[in-house]
Amino acid sequence: MDVIGRWLPLAFVYLAGSARLAGLDARIYDARAKDHGYPEIEQEIRQSHASYIASTAITSSINHAVKTLELAKSISPQVVTILGGVHPTLCCEEVLNSTSAVDYIVRGEGEETLKELLQTLENGGDLDDVPGLAFRRNGNIVKTANRNIAGSLDELPTAWDLLDWQDYKYFVIPNSRLGAVSTSRACDHRRFRDPRKVVDEIVYLHETYGVDVFLVTDEYPTSDRERWETVLDLMLDRNLPVCLLMQTCTADIIRDRDIIWKYRKAGVVHIYVAIEATGRDTLEGSGVAEGKLALEILREHGIISEASFVVGGPDETKTGVEHTFRLAQYCNPDNVQFLPLTPWPHDDAYDDVRQYIGVHDYSKYNLIDPIIEPKNMSLLQVDSAIMNCHRRFYMGKLTEVVTMKDSFKRDYLLRAMKLMMVNPFILKKLGMGTLGRIPAKIGEMMRKDMF
Repeated sequence: MDVIGRWLPLAFVYLAGSARLAGLDARIYDARAKDHGYPEIEQEIRQSHASYIASTAITSSINHAVKTLELAKSISPQVVTILGGVHPTLCCEEVLNSTSAVDYIVRGEGEETLKELLQTLENGGDLDDVPGLAFRRNGNIVKTANRNIAGSLDELPTAWDLLDWQDYKYFVIPNSRLGAVSTSRACDHRRFRDPRKVVDEIVYLHETYGVDVFLVTDEYPTSDRERWETVLDLMLDRNLPVCLLMQTCTADIIRDRDIIWKYRKAGVVHIYVAIEATGRDTLEGSGVAEGKLALEILREHGIISEASFVVGGPDETKTGVEHTFRLAQYCNPDNVQFLPLTPWPHDDAYDDVRQYIGVHDYSKYNLIDPIIEPKNMSLLQVDSAIMNCHRRFYMGKLTEVVTMKDSFKRDYLLRAMKLMMVNPFILKKLGMGTLGRIPAKIGEMMRKDMF
């Protein structure tokens, strides 16, 4: 759900570059950014005359990805279909057994595997020699050897010119063009890009395509303080008029307290953190105390903070949700997300909560819709409680926001609030259960165009 922006598909930029290295012409079609549905997708497929169609998927998008490839096969049975991403990688047998429309699954990091797969198919080679694949052969599922990840991330090919750049906007900052940059990869966050290459890429995208807002896509870009400070220092040297959106952990914000001014001066305007708080935590608990301190540090430097709190586990109660809400109020981030506990089907934790899973439609595994039905609450009660927490939190924030002296931060937060309040999906959620309509105070401000 793209409430506050149209996000750039960075993976497609790398994968299209790999297709080019395989000697093929490539095109990126981002139906989501264009708000296209299946009729437009069908027209695009018919007009493309593509020999290969590839897509990627997380759990919440796997149904749409498969349906798109099924549509492609119905239009052109001879087209070769390829699917990658986290969900197909870890659930490849399930995906291949559920549909005949997926010819090949690329497991793990896809750039080198996709290039070798395309070269092998073009040249009639042996697919068993291509690591990182899963496919059907004679009714059986074949998984080739795992691919050993090696090589520099800075050597990955990019196809920035294939993006329709006018599609990518960050609605919270008027007239902006939104880009994305990755500075590291891997679960241990130890596959780093050269800081100079990262900043050179930001400069290139700014000067060539007018990108002035960048999403840093790493889950943990600050894991190595020395390296991250180098990125900041290089950004300061370039003095670019750009904004950076990122996420990190609360411990690193506290660790970097002496250089947070560099974050802000280098362009970091928004940082997302997950606060490790459970229903048993008190306001003095270590996770809550660390989270509150980190958010205060960001506030001191004019950086917009966003924090998430997880609710809706098997033992959740109405009292527990209320306690989590109070923790969020105490920590007082600028933006908040109350997220339903969502175990991915490929996680070890999935089996631990399997008996409480009340929703098996993968499209609902989106960190918005609850899928776990607690022992003492219904799914509807969890959903209503989550939306009620959001409504109460932002009603409580409104006076604080409108009286902020920092005009950039004030306008940023008010625009974000308005985007949420006029989004049809959120309006529908707000109208469910006992939540009622948009609060009168926000409605009045919207009518006066104070957002």
